[in-house]
Amino acid sequence: MIHELAIGSDITATTNAVQQILHTIWTASLTPVVAPDQRLFILLLLCSILAIVITPIWGITRNAVTIAHEGGHAFAALLSGRKLNYIQLHSDTSGVTVSSGKSYGFGYALTCFAGYASPSLLGILCAWLTTKGYVTASLWILVVLLLLMLTRIRNGYGVLAVVVSIVIVAGISWSADADVRSSAAYILSWFMLLGGIRPLIELQAMRARGGGQGSDADQIARTTHIPGIVWILVWLIWNLAFLWLGATWMTQSFGGIHAVWVSLINLIPALQ
Repeated sequence: MIHELAIGSDITATTNAVQQILHTIWTASLTPVVAPDQRLFILLLLCSILAIVITPIWGITRNAVTIAHEGGHAFAALLSGRKLNYIQLHSDTSGVTVSSGKSYGFGYALTCFAGYASPSLLGILCAWLTTKGYVTASLWILVVLLLLMLTRIRNGYGVLAVVVSIVIVAGISWSADADVRSSAAYILSWFMLLGGIRPLIELQAMRARGGGQGSDADQIARTTHIPGIVWILVWLIWNLAFLWLGATWMTQSFGGIHAVWVSLINLIPALQ
């Protein structure tokens, strides 16, 4: 009897602790955070650009784009009624998502299309929440998506990459002050909106050299009978459109896209 009471007490204590954690997360997520000042905003944008254009850094940060890319494949596969088998992420920043179903038709095409479309979709969601002040909500949503993705990862590097991402984002969301959370959300928004463009350039460069035969562009070309280069252009327009929309939202408080661009150009010499 005493043992049963002790177990019951432990369960109650654990339940209360979980409820308290969820309440804290919920409250923080619904509490608006003030946007950074203009100089910090420009620096965050610059950091996001550098994380993409500097190749050694891109070799690391591209993992985040790959996670969004493969997550997009996985979500589209489930959405279209396909069976999601597994996801793998590799140390060369490539990845593969395997699903079962017909190798033709709308569901297959949607699954192929979703990969290169997903980073900008994640970026626009984060940008919308961030400009509304809900920076903590954007970070916790990312944690939830990463946890869901982790259940389908089937290789060691993939598990490591996703777990590290969860630890970083959850750590910032839970422990960091409002200014740090705001900075992280803005960097995430900019990086995802911008980061979906370079892989398309790299893909077409690979295809021009005769590689990339099993790429998303070639797979969707086979099922739609529309050339792969057309799909790359569609993805590029898609990414640029969401970049423009997200940039319009995020720069509105700072005078608009042109004003922010001028400030960015003026800031670069000052940092040298």
